[in-house]
Amino acid sequence: MRHGKYEKHDSQGVSTVIATLDSQRLGLLEHKEYTLLKKRGLGMNTLYKALIYTPFAIFLYFLSIGRQNWGFPELSSNLWRTAWHSGLWTYISEQPTLIPFTFHPLPLGSIKPQGWLRDEMVLMADGLAGHEYDFYDFVKDSPWLGGDSEYSFLYEGFPYWFNGLVPLAYGLDDDRLKAQVLEALDYVLDHQQDDGWLGPETGEGRDHWGRFPFFLGLMQLVQANSNLAARIIPAMHRYVKLMYLMLQNGKGLYEVWGQIRYADMIICLQWLHERFPENNEQILLESMRLLMNNSLDWAAYYDERNFIFHDLDTVDIGVTNDAFGFVHAVNAGQGLKTGAVNYRFTGNRTLLQNTRNGVNWTFTYHGAASGTIIGDEREAGLSPNRGSELCTAVETMFSLSYLYQMLGDNNFADRCELTAFNALPVMFTSDHWAHQYVAAPNQPYSRPVEAAGLFWNVGDYALTYGLGRYIWLYINFPQGYPKFLAASFVGVGRNGLGHALLMPANVSIVLPSSSLVSVSCDTNYPFTDTLQYTITSTNAFDFHIRVPEWAMAFEVSVGGLPYECTIKDIHSGMVSIRLPAGNSSIVYDISSDVRVEPRANSTVSIHHGPLLYALDVGHSIEVLHPHNYGSHRPFPSTNLPSQAHDYIMNNTRPWNIAVDPSTFVYHSAASASSEPFRSSVPLKSVWAHGAPAGYVSGRGCEIAWPQDHGVPAPVPLEESRTCIGKSKDVIFRPYGSLKVHMAELPTIKLNARDEN
Repeated sequence: MRHGKYEKHDSQGVSTVIATLDSQRLGLLEHKEYTLLKKRGLGMNTLYKALIYTPFAIFLYFLSIGRQNWGFPELSSNLWRTAWHSGLWTYISEQPTLIPFTFHPLPLGSIKPQGWLRDEMVLMADGLAGHEYDFYDFVKDSPWLGGDSEYSFLYEGFPYWFNGLVPLAYGLDDDRLKAQVLEALDYVLDHQQDDGWLGPETGEGRDHWGRFPFFLGLMQLVQANSNLAARIIPAMHRYVKLMYLMLQNGKGLYEVWGQIRYADMIICLQWLHERFPENNEQILLESMRLLMNNSLDWAAYYDERNFIFHDLDTVDIGVTNDAFGFVHAVNAGQGLKTGAVNYRFTGNRTLLQNTRNGVNWTFTYHGAASGTIIGDEREAGLSPNRGSELCTAVETMFSLSYLYQMLGDNNFADRCELTAFNALPVMFTSDHWAHQYVAAPNQPYSRPVEAAGLFWNVGDYALTYGLGRYIWLYINFPQGYPKFLAASFVGVGRNGLGHALLMPANVSIVLPSSSLVSVSCDTNYPFTDTLQYTITSTNAFDFHIRVPEWAMAFEVSVGGLPYECTIKDIHSGMVSIRLPAGNSSIVYDISSDVRVEPRANSTVSIHHGPLLYALDVGHSIEVLHPHNYGSHRPFPSTNLPSQAHDYIMNNTRPWNIAVDPSTFVYHSAASASSEPFRSSVPLKSVWAHGAPAGYVSGRGCEIAWPQDHGVPAPVPLEESRTCIGKSKDVIFRPYGSLKVHMAELPTIKLNARDEN
């Protein structure tokens, strides 16, 4: 199949490219949780259909073989598959158990931030994220809340905000933010339409997409406050029943956004199926199937015959346009988890390697050194002067954390941390009142550029920081750190708890074994490599800690004494520590060193632990009144928060530097010890310029490196690199703390002549 024809699954559940119906359905039998003999809840009608249709399907199958080998008449298209679907699949899917997570997600609110992460989330609450409900038209005056301010016929603005504010409010246990959530919730549920529709749309053109992030918010809200279940769960089921009927009639998935991001809704349906089925198991399962079958097929795109491995600027525009749903960078971040989500209810094991291929290829051919996906808005190969959207970063983090919980691959967790500690923080100011539309790995200044002919579909001000840097970014980015926090600890089996995404946090949870466990992790990670745990448990249990793939070595001590442990599960990177009832203390030290990773065109990126280090080019800042991103006209001052500003930033040191990787040395300053950061008043972001103490030193020199459309041109070819003047000392600091930076640098071999 050529590029561009990425069809939907057909109405019988048969993918037109990769996942055929028989492989999807037969795959169910390969998992121990699915059994043909499970009769609970099966009526005689179901059994009758299975007994009648299954032999008929087998007969037709052998008849089709006979046609091929002995010239029997040709069967009509998909006839035997339809019989199989009507029989065996009906029997199996009546009351299936969803394939379980490798590591069980914990309820929202059971994990709280500590140290620097708590400070960042408090700054978010005190900043733009925590005040959109107060002043931002597309939230406070949304049609979802009875207003008339909406930027899109998709009606997605309010759902985006709700999906992000719920985990921020309950992760911090912030009463002001919780009041915003509950007031908005009451209005929406009080105005649920008679047929079950949630939202302001009416008529035949209602599209489900805006409900997907809203349902994610509802799911999190019930996890955080079970008292709300009696109000929220019936409303969710009323909507699901309507959605089921609409999907059966081919209605409600009219736009590419719902067709490509449908996994978000399936996550919610699976949660309902497991936690609050309300005797609607079959409708929930059929709705999952209908969503998948009526949407675009990620499994087809993650096939080597179809995936676009090249810089999309070099590919025929007809191909990239046909594949737009898959190569839109935010979609690409969200789509990473789709195969794993579908695997839970189809049991199709081919989706496992397919998903891993998709992740690997996406980051290998379209990924930035900071952990995000390069795309402005469409993917753009590996060019370090091209941008990545803020939405892409937060959606990529959510997908990767889900993938680690579901499949357990250690590199998913490493990639999630890479994005969270680099791509995300570089895109907002330290007071959390301004952000970028896109950030580029090589961005030595943040000022208007000549976007036409450079970026695919962002404006001249895309690299600048400000209040109105595109609407959906404005209301979608707050989910980043709160959902990252919510995925930090995971359940392991019946009597285990694991620290999956490493960060300062504490958790209190009752394990399935009835053990009550509390864990507090004090750490400066990722700025240092020491984590200190204080643990209390009512019973003996197994505590697990993830060892990143970049770790050179690690040490664990329990109660001050060395604890011999090895990584028993290489796949997940988890080490297991058996702890008794009562109080325990653990110190976990990870050894790391500078890692120089090759990038395109003989360039390198510099890493230590999970942090990317970028060239510090200095910075000067010009503070401006907030401007509208599209028109560039100043916003009216009425109702505009006094903290809101736009910023122009320029470098104060040369950015056109080539470096000699053999000279890199990591420096850990005294203030970057294992002693956790302590909150200051007023709070100071750990991502402020100069705040992280560790740095990398090296040697480099200026080279001839022109500009293109107002940004650094593509990196000069290796054979054309010569030093201009003497070599010099250069300093690299954590990428997230440098709003202007150079992160992917050309290499050069310095010699004695360059030193003189």
